[in-house]
Amino acid sequence: MATEAHETGGATGYIVHHLTPLSVGEGFWTFHLDTLFFSAFLGFVFLIVFRMAALRVVTGVPGTLQNFAEMLVEFVDGQVKDAFHGKSAVIAPLSLSIFVWIWLMNFMDLIPVDLFPLIATSFGLEYLRVVPSTDLNATFGMSIAVFFLILFYSIKVKGPIGFAREMLLSPFGKWMIPFNLLLKLVEEFARPVSLALRLFGNMYAGELIFILIALLPWFIQPVLSFPWAVFHILIITLQAFIFMVLTIVYLSLAHEDH
Repeated sequence: MATEAHETGGATGYIVHHLTPLSVGEGFWTFHLDTLFFSAFLGFVFLIVFRMAALRVVTGVPGTLQNFAEMLVEFVDGQVKDAFHGKSAVIAPLSLSIFVWIWLMNFMDLIPVDLFPLIATSFGLEYLRVVPSTDLNATFGMSIAVFFLILFYSIKVKGPIGFAREMLLSPFGKWMIPFNLLLKLVEEFARPVSLALRLFGNMYAGELIFILIALLPWFIQPVLSFPWAVFHILIITLQAFIFMVLTIVYLSLAHEDH
C-alpha cells in the first residue's frame, strides 16, 4: 500500500490517509466509527478474557490464564494500596479496567500499519484507523470520565459545603476568594487535559513513526520496525500504567476530607 500511495498521492497523501479516521457526521456531531468500534471491541475482549479466568479459577495448580489474571490483579491492587488512601470498592476494579483497556488499545499500534486499512479497502471503506488511543476524542473521553469521578467523590466525601469551601478558600483564605477559585479551576481542569494529551501525544507519535518506516524501501523496513516495535512495547505499557496511576492519585485526593 505504501507503494500505491507513492504513486497516487505521494508520501504526504499516504500519511494523511493513515491518520484520517472513518467518520460520519459534521462539526461537533462527527463520530469516528473506527475509534468507537475498536474501543468497544477491545473492551469486550477484556471482559471476556477476565470472565473466562474467573470461571476457571481453581484452588489447586492454576492454569496459564488464571496465573496471568492473578498477576495483573495483584499488580494493580499493589498500586492502589500504595497510592489510594481512602476506602472504596470501586477504585481497584476501575484501575484494572483502565490499565488493561488502554494497554489493549495501545497494543493495536504494533499491528502492521497497512494490514487493516487494506482489508477495509476491500470492503469499500476509504479510511480506517485501528489505534483508538491515537484519537484525541478517545483519550479525552476517558479523561473526562475520570474528571467526573473526581468531582463525584469530592462532593460525596467532603459534602457540597466542604467542596465549596475547598474551591473558594484554599489556599489563601477568604480574602482571596476570586484568586483561589481561579487557581482551583485551573488545577482541576489541568488534570483531564494532561491525562488526555499525554496518552494521545505518545501514541500518535509512535503511530506516525511506524507510518514513516512503512514509506521506506521494503528491505530497510524490518531493520527499523523490529527495534522500534520492541521499544514501543515499553511505551504502550508505560502509558497505560501512567494513566492508571494518575487516576488512582486523583481519586485519592478526592477522598481526602480535610
